Amino acid sequence: MKKPERYFYPAIFTFEQGKEIAVEFPDLNVATSGENDNDALLSARELLGCVLYGLEEDGEKIPSPSPLSEIKVKDNERAVLIDVYMPSIRQAKINSSVNRTVTLPAWLNAVALEHNINFSQVLQDGLKKQLNISDRH
Repeated sequence: MKKPERYFYPAIFTFEQGKEIAVEFPDLNVATSGENDNDALLSARELLGCVLYGLEEDGEKIPSPSPLSEIKVKDNERAVLIDVYMPSIRQAKINSSVNRTVTLPAWLNAVALEHNINFSQVLQDGLKKQLNISDRH
């Protein structure tokens, strides 16, 4: 089944004097904040992408978004429809780095350090060769 390219979810932006703008996604039960409108919007979009990507990867059911017109807000709140373009989120996650701990003899570590060996690059090259694969995209 093809995954959606774009998701749209309502968020509630809460404004309180002297505080960051709180942003809550009621359908997903997650929240973030931002120092100003732009920061809050960017934080909301980033959080939405991370949460939905996690749900997709875990094979969990993605809740349907509530219609924006049905979101009830207080006087200091605004309902905002946030969208996220998932192909860029998915690609970023695929290309993100992960840390791995490796064990090697102390003498080999010392010699490699003397020669300014980039351990990460050597491991990547070795894994690609062992698995007979080339760089992604």
